[in-house]
Formats: sequence, structure tokens, C-alpha cells
Amino acid sequence: MAQTLDELRRHFQAPPDASRPMLRWWWFGPTIEPAEVDRQLQAMADAGLGGVEVAYVYPLAPATCDFGSDRFYELLRHAAERCQALGLRFDLTLGSGWSFGGPHITQDLAARRLHWEMREIPPGAMDVPGATGWPGEELIAAYLYPGSIHDRAPNAEMLPVADGRIHIPDGSGPRTLLVATARLTGQNVKRAAAGAEGLVFDHYSTAASQAHLEHVADPLVQAVPPALLGSVFCDSLEVYGADWTANVVTEFGQRRGYDLLPVLPGLFVETADSAQVRADYYRTLSELYQENFVAVVRDWAAGHGVPFRIQSYGVPPATVSSYRYADIAEGEGWGWTGLPQVRWASSGAHLYSRDIVSSEVWTWVHSPSFRATPLDLQAEAHEHMLCGVNHLIGHGWPYSPANAAGLGWFFYAAGALDDRNPWWSSAMRPLAKHLQRLCWLLRQGIPVADVKVYVPAQDIYPAIGPSTGGSLNLWQGTADHLGPDLVRVLRTGGWDFDLIDDEAMTTVDPATVPVVVLPFTTSVPAATAAWLDRVRAAGGTVLAVGSAPAGMSAIKVEELPDMLADAVPADVAVGADSVGVVHRRVGDNLDVYFVANTGNVPQTSKLTPRTVRRAYEQWDPTSGELITSGTGSAIDLTLHPYEATVLVTFDENVPTTRAPLTKESRQQLATGWQVSFGGDTKPVQLPHRWEDDPDRAAYSGSATYECEFDLDSSDERVFLDFGDCEPIDAADRAAKGIRGRSFRVEVRPPVGEVVQVQVNGNDAGVLFSAPYRIELSPHVRLGRNQLRLVVSNTAANALTVETEIDRLARASENQYGRRFIMQDLDRAGDDLRSGLLGVPALVQYSHR
Repeated sequence: MAQTLDELRRHFQAPPDASRPMLRWWWFGPTIEPAEVDRQLQAMADAGLGGVEVAYVYPLAPATCDFGSDRFYELLRHAAERCQALGLRFDLTLGSGWSFGGPHITQDLAARRLHWEMREIPPGAMDVPGATGWPGEELIAAYLYPGSIHDRAPNAEMLPVADGRIHIPDGSGPRTLLVATARLTGQNVKRAAAGAEGLVFDHYSTAASQAHLEHVADPLVQAVPPALLGSVFCDSLEVYGADWTANVVTEFGQRRGYDLLPVLPGLFVETADSAQVRADYYRTLSELYQENFVAVVRDWAAGHGVPFRIQSYGVPPATVSSYRYADIAEGEGWGWTGLPQVRWASSGAHLYSRDIVSSEVWTWVHSPSFRATPLDLQAEAHEHMLCGVNHLIGHGWPYSPANAAGLGWFFYAAGALDDRNPWWSSAMRPLAKHLQRLCWLLRQGIPVADVKVYVPAQDIYPAIGPSTGGSLNLWQGTADHLGPDLVRVLRTGGWDFDLIDDEAMTTVDPATVPVVVLPFTTSVPAATAAWLDRVRAAGGTVLAVGSAPAGMSAIKVEELPDMLADAVPADVAVGADSVGVVHRRVGDNLDVYFVANTGNVPQTSKLTPRTVRRAYEQWDPTSGELITSGTGSAIDLTLHPYEATVLVTFDENVPTTRAPLTKESRQQLATGWQVSFGGDTKPVQLPHRWEDDPDRAAYSGSATYECEFDLDSSDERVFLDFGDCEPIDAADRAAKGIRGRSFRVEVRPPVGEVVQVQVNGNDAGVLFSAPYRIELSPHVRLGRNQLRLVVSNTAANALTVETEIDRLARASENQYGRRFIMQDLDRAGDDLRSGLLGVPALVQYSHR
């Protein structure tokens, strides 16, 4: 880590390779050729990317080898060795598709769920089978309630069962029978490669985890030894409905101190103790998942000398503290004023002292594939960084042969982020460097987060699960429980936070916690209550919001800023709700602030840090250069839409910088333009939108615009200004082509989408984000100057007439069954705007 200001400056300008963004690399089939592997890896290296995470998914052409075959392992080893030669990191996913499973998973190892059947029965003794005969089904227990279904008594008698049959005694009136059976969930591996088909395994079972490691993970690391690996990886947990495992009755009794079967109906129907039963039961599942899957895989990875990276959220109900069993915590999702999965991951990493917080970024970016622009990618990445992320793994690069017809092969969802995009050759390398600088910087020092937001599992567990019509996703349950306002109030008020759960209380020193917020909490375990008492005894503050445990009073969410300010002043005040800040403290004398405007209009404000230093410098993440420096406790900032900057405050003397330029003259370059699409050059009037020409509506590529201009004075600095972004009204996200958590910027830029600027034959730089202004000073001369602009759009225009992917999808389904459905292709042409969409201006500055 950097320790001094000079080290920070030097490495920010030329950051180490380890912080370069990576890409998930989808291998379809597997239908892979070594020469194509080499070509694609070379393209990634040339673009400034840091490596790949290989994901083996469904076929798009006849598979040339099965997953797990000798040829498959040969190709993996070849790719890993090629990565090593190119200086790229190579990560392996420990299974095909998701969630983990395959042909090696037998019924006794497969994911299971509880099934409930309630029926009204007449008087009379009966002896009935308790299972329907589905493979793997097992009778767990049966309960008899006096009365009909709608008038049943609150308490039930647990009936004797033997040999899979229920023995029902005689009765004097209608009764209600409740039967609990365990069944296979039936879930098969999603998006599986050829040869990887099969059941998803039971993530609560050590035996199932070890079977998967033996049959899948061991051969992978035998083919690609640890010396070639950056990490092994587990994607987000999607073991839908899995709420049972073979030994859960015994484990529940040992962990919770009472028998499960007599109270089991509380999982399904409302009883006097159902909230406690659900909380205890789902907490038991969380522990079994952590101990029998995450810890087992971590120990296996450690035994092979390779780090284990995991997205530990979803189903099973993973806790924040489940990340203590991971070497690298990873999340996904954006939204710095909310609670995306990346906040779950960054909290776990911070609680358990993991320096790297990884994120699957661009998961649904500007759907469908090929719609994403470099501005979309950069702006979404900023959102992840504002949630504590400092390593990016983009989603993703689809393996596609160079000679594939049409647009080639691409994933059913997510961006197709490869060199088929017209903007790639000019924009990807500067974008990657921008992200590399920021990720490196956000690994320096320690995060400053004054507030711990408690995860009230005792209140959340009873509200999740099939019995309430929901899933077992504890992260989602927590996000729903906190609601839309609490995190927003914290972040826009100037405080950062980490989530903390009951398990983490044993590792976090209460004397280091200034404030704990209990959100909508009615009860806490005794050990947590004792830890909160120690926080108070050490001078910290505990605030209950919305509701409170016994003995405390609650405040409203809107009262939280004032109460927090009494406990600990805001770490950094900005005064603009769309501007987010992340603070890292480097040693005792340096503070680093990553600042990003996440909105679609410019923001001018003052940034006021709580920690006052003698001086500050503002750094540009795109160039790595100093923007300005100064002194004072409040720093003036103007950020354009989706623009980010870095502020470093310190106690050294402020360096001398150039005096600000005060006089501006502006010359519109409105006439004399010509355009070429690779052939004849023709005059053109600006603004020029390609889609207005029917012959260019489906064109994806580049166009060259040229004009001449005269300079008749030697003003100190000269810029080319393309104009401002036009905000888009995002009131109806669906109408704007936004799917779910898909990200897209809500502006129309003055260039669609990337412009490479050349003056008098010299490269001046590339623009794809605001401010759309570039300095020409080193390249201009008095008199006549030649200006050349190469504008590139996305491949979305070509996607509007793409037919080959439909043929590939049909052929794959005919041969391999339906493993995927292409998504959102009908939205490919929504609001496309390619070309030079404004009139550039020549702007000159001087001191005169």
C-alpha cells in the first residue's frame, strides 16, 4: 500500500496491473479452438484488461467437447498458460452454469425442500401413505388439528408415522391433517454446458459439497494448477426453494436447544411461536450453509493454495458474516443510496478485514446486448465503487469465433463487451485505465464508515421463506426490511456505513464503533444486547429507528440525521443528493475521497470533510493528472453528469499551480464539415444523426468528420467543446428500455457515442463522457488547422437487423433442449442516436 502523498501521486498516474478490471469470459458449448482463445485474450490484453473469469455455459453451436472431457481440460490449460504469458489473471468457476451441480449429483445429494399438504378429513381411524411416490420424497411428520380447515384449533397433535405411513386415530368430528414431506427441489443446473447437466446439489450438506469438489473442482485444478490461477469462484446463490436437508432435525436441536418436529408447523401456519420457530430454523439453515458449503470450499481452496472468491447472497440464506469464510468477497448490483448486493459483500469484507471487495459489474447493463456505451460502463462502475468496491469483473466477454456469421455469438443477457463493438478500439483502453486507477486508489488505507447498520435477523427471518410467499434470500429480506429511505438518508447526509450482524459481534471491538443503528428492530439475541451495552459503555451511541427492542425508544427515519450529528458529525458534507463520496484514510496524515456525480445534470457544491487538513489536491481519474490544488476546509466542486473526481487532503505544503485562466473566447465550428463512412467524402450539416438516413439506420461502425479552422492569436490554452448532455426524463424506466436492475445513463450526449480527436495529424485524445471537452493546445498552430473527428457508435444498430442469433438459438434448442431465451432483442433500436449530434466550439482561454 502507498503510505505517502508522493507514492499516491505516482501510483495513481501509473497504477499497478493487479487493479485492472477483468471480464467474465463465457465459453459456449464448449465449442472452443486454441487459435481463437489466443486471439481473444490478446484483444483483452491490448485493451488494458486484467484477466478473465471463465464461465462454461450452454451451447450456441454443436459442442466440440463435453464439459469435463480431456479436451475440455486441455483447452482450459491452454487458456491459462496464454493468460500467464500475456500478464493476465485467470480465474476458474467451480462448475458449469449455476447453481453448482451436474450429473454426479445423486438424489441423496440433491437440493431439497419442504412440501406441505393440508386437507380436511372426516371422523374415523385411518392409515394412509405420507408420500406421493415422487423420487426422493420422504415423509417428515404429520399433525392433526381438531376442526375443519377454516375452523381448526390452534394446537395440533403430532401423529405417529412408521414405514412412510401416517396412523390417524378415530375422532368425533371433522379434523384437519397437515403433512410435511421433504422433496427434491428438482432444480437442474441453469445454462449448463454440454455434459454438465444434472441436479443442483444440497448446499447444507458437507457430503454434497465434497462430492462436487471431488467430481468437478479437483479435475479443474489438476488441469489448471494453482500457479496459473488468480482465484476459484462461486457465483450468486440461486438454489431456489431449498429449505431442507437430511440432518436438519438433529442440527436444529443441537444448535437451538429444543426439538424441531413438534413445532415444525410454525414454518407453514401462524402459531403462537411461529416467528421464533422461523427465526431459529432459518438461522440454522444459514449456519449449515456457511459451515457445510462455504467453509468446506474455502478449506479445499486453501489446501490447493488458491484464493476462494464468492458471491455469498441469495438462497440458501447467506448472512453478511458468511464472507468470513471467503478470501475475496464479491457482490453485484448498483445503487449507492440503496442496499445492493455489493453492500452486503463490502460489509462482510470490512468486518473480516479483507482488503479486496470484488464486484460483478455490468450484469444487466443497458439491455439488450451491444446497447451499452462506454459512458454506461463507467457510470455504473462508479456506483459500485461508492458501495465499497475496489475490484471489477465485467459481465462480460462472449467467446465468439472471428468468422461467425452476423454479429456472432453473445450471451442471452448482459452486455457483449468485446472488440465487436465499434467503440472498442478507441475507448476501451482509456476506460480500463480510468477504472484501474480508481480501484487501486480505493485499496489504499482503510475505509472510513462511522455507522454500523444492524441486520435484525430475528425480525427478518420470520418474514422470508415459502411460508410467507417469499424466498429465503436474507439479503433481499434485509433490503426490503430497511425500506427505500434509511440508507439514502445516511449516504446523502454524509455518513458511510457497514452492515453488521449477530455473528460479527464476536469480531468487532465495540470501542471502535461510534454509532449503531437498529433499523425497525423489535428484538435482539442476548449476546447482541450485551455487545450493544459495551458500545454504549465505550461512549458509542445506539439508535433505534422505526421500532425498538424493549427498553429503548425509537426515532423516525427523517429524525436520523439530527440524532447522528449529535453522536458523530458527518464524515463529509456535499450538499447535492446525486453526489456520492467514499473516504479512505491513508496513515495518519492523508485522506482520499472518491467523489462521483451519479445524476444526469451538473452539480456545483462545496465538499466539506470532517477531518480538516492543511491542503488538498484534486486529481483526474481519466488522465491521472492534477486538476487543481488549494487550502481551506471547504472545497468547491463542479461535476458534470456521471463525472467522477478524486480529492486528496494532507498536511504538507500545497504545491504551486498555474493561475486560473480568466478570459474565454468561443468560436462555433458550424460550417465546412465533411463526412466519410469509409468511402466517398461528402459535405454534411451539423448536427448529424446517422439514423435519420434510412441507409444508415442499421449501420454500426465509424465515420470521419473533417473541417478546418483558423487561429489568429496565441492564447494560452485551446479546447474543443462538443457541448452538454441532454437529460432524459427517467420517470418511466421501462419506456426507456430499462429491465429490472439494468443500468443506463439518463442523458443524451452530444456525441454518439465516442469521438477520437486529431488535430494536424496528431492524436489529441478520446471522449465518451462529460465534460465533452478536450484540450488541443499542444497540437494547434497559428493560421490554418485541420481537425479530424472519428465518431464510433455501438453495435446496437446492427443488432436491429440481426437474424443469425435467432437461428443459433433455435438450433441449440433443437439439439440440447431449451437452456436459455434471448432477452430484449426487440428493444435494440430504442432511441439510437449515432453521429456528431451537436456543433462543436473552439474555446480559447487567456489571462488577458
